[in-house]
Amino acid sequence: MDFPYPFAELTPSSRPHPPVVAKVTHHSIELHWDLERKAKRQGPQEQWAQFSIEEEDPKTHTYGIIYTGYATKHVVEGLEPRTLYRFRLKVSSPSGEYAYSPVASASTTREPISCEHLHRAVNVNDEDLLVGILQGGSVKVDVPNKLGLTALMVAAQKGYTRLVKILISNGTDVNLRNGSGKDSLMLACYAGHLDVVKYLRGHGASWKARDLGGCTALHWAADGGHCHVVEWMLKDGCEVDATDAGSGWTPLMRVSAVSGNQRVASLLIEAGANVNVKDKGGKTPLMVAVLNNHEELVQLLLDKGADASVRNEFGKGVLEMARVFDRQKVVSLLEGRRKQMPKKSAVPSVR
Repeated sequence: MDFPYPFAELTPSSRPHPPVVAKVTHHSIELHWDLERKAKRQGPQEQWAQFSIEEEDPKTHTYGIIYTGYATKHVVEGLEPRTLYRFRLKVSSPSGEYAYSPVASASTTREPISCEHLHRAVNVNDEDLLVGILQGGSVKVDVPNKLGLTALMVAAQKGYTRLVKILISNGTDVNLRNGSGKDSLMLACYAGHLDVVKYLRGHGASWKARDLGGCTALHWAADGGHCHVVEWMLKDGCEVDATDAGSGWTPLMRVSAVSGNQRVASLLIEAGANVNVKDKGGKTPLMVAVLNNHEELVQLLLDKGADASVRNEFGKGVLEMARVFDRQKVVSLLEGRRKQMPKKSAVPSVR
């Protein structure tokens, strides 16, 4: 067998050629070698020259074998982006003689822009990075992250108004929803970012949108407790008594159940919220406030005309509910109110 290299008479000029760098990506380098002799192999494989590719360790400057065999190409994978790598080829004869090629160097390419880069730019509020990614055109602006949130949803939730404007100018859909049905407007309302709320409204976001539970942006704003946002939303025309799909709760009912925020409740009532509305179980905001021991809200609702005589589907009134759940302060408040109510005088019948 005529081996490709005269091992016994090895000189610098007769050393194997370095491996040829072919395709390079951000995580792989493809190497080729001995291309001119590939077609001349004869006889059984054990009589062929064997090839090894060795990679240099940049810290110790020693070489380790990453491939051994009879092929004439190898793809080195699992590499770091934008990194220089050095390789050499070792050619061995069946008798054990071997020769090394000069070193071949190659650098991996820059990591391609992905949705992770897009969301990373939004998370750290990096305007320049976001603009560069979007101008590159390789990432869709509405691709969701692992939590199902678009970049706009994240920016709206965090209150990054400049990023919201950049994303909208690059074609993001303001009405997309996450897995629970919330859109960017709902997230901004709950978080209290009025500038973002105004901008989203000016670019097609709707007050009529509902999440999977049937809640509107006003429900979420009421939960968030940000009065300046609630006040602007009401002036902008959102429906004050929209009911959710589960319990039939209005935003005022949500306040009664969740936060007990008196200031938010006042804004809702001033905008026309029905203080005596009933949910699907027959409960009023006053009943819900009593059950959740929101004493100041109970006082407000009574001042605004809540009917303490209304009973639920089981025939229970607010005073009975307060006693059953041992809401002592609320019981005292309700009893005091009842004593203050003028007694109805008997009206003589007309014959």
